[in-house]
Amino acid sequence: LGPGQQRLEFISICVQNPRLHKDDLWHTHVDYEICLQTNSMCFRKKTSCVRRRYSEFVWLRHCLEQNALIMELPKLPHWNPFFSLRNTEQVSQRMKGLQGFLESVLHTPLLLSDSRLHLFLQSDLSITKIERCAHGKTRYTVAEAIQRSSRVYISGSEDKGSCDSDCESSSSSSGLGLSVDTPMRGSPLPFYESSDRDPELFRCL
Repeated sequence: LGPGQQRLEFISICVQNPRLHKDDLWHTHVDYEICLQTNSMCFRKKTSCVRRRYSEFVWLRHCLEQNALIMELPKLPHWNPFFSLRNTEQVSQRMKGLQGFLESVLHTPLLLSDSRLHLFLQSDLSITKIERCAHGKTRYTVAEAIQRSSRVYISGSEDKGSCDSDCESSSSSSGLGLSVDTPMRGSPLPFYESSDRDPELFRCL
């Protein structure tokens, strides 16, 4: 940049690449890749990719709502009791809604001061560990958690046992449930089996 020229600040966010995970014999869920690219000084990492599920977005909005009582937060895609993992149109619309939510959040300066938002977007920590880290109850700081994160999504056992709106049962009476043994013909969603292990991300600290 020449003298007197200012660099235009930008924050780009993309929600993409849905993946279907097998939780147990009866339940599955979808998570999404969140890719962030920015030159903003508000972020410690200028590029990052993490994976999050719908229920984690619900948690994030609740956290931000607590810190921004005087303002109206952007909405998440509506919870759909008939959400089907086999319905690619529903999955696509949910991704667009989640991306729109994050875009609105990231363009609200007041919300960028919440460390939980940064851990949500740029670390592999589970929701439980994000809460602990943000409150200074871990051996690693927020900055260390972000810097040590990788592109690989790590599913912790502490997050298992919950069945939110992104979770379906193969015995659903609506007929929309997806059996873990049912092949997803024509679906772009790759299938992954969730790990039963809860690896310690920062064992060396």
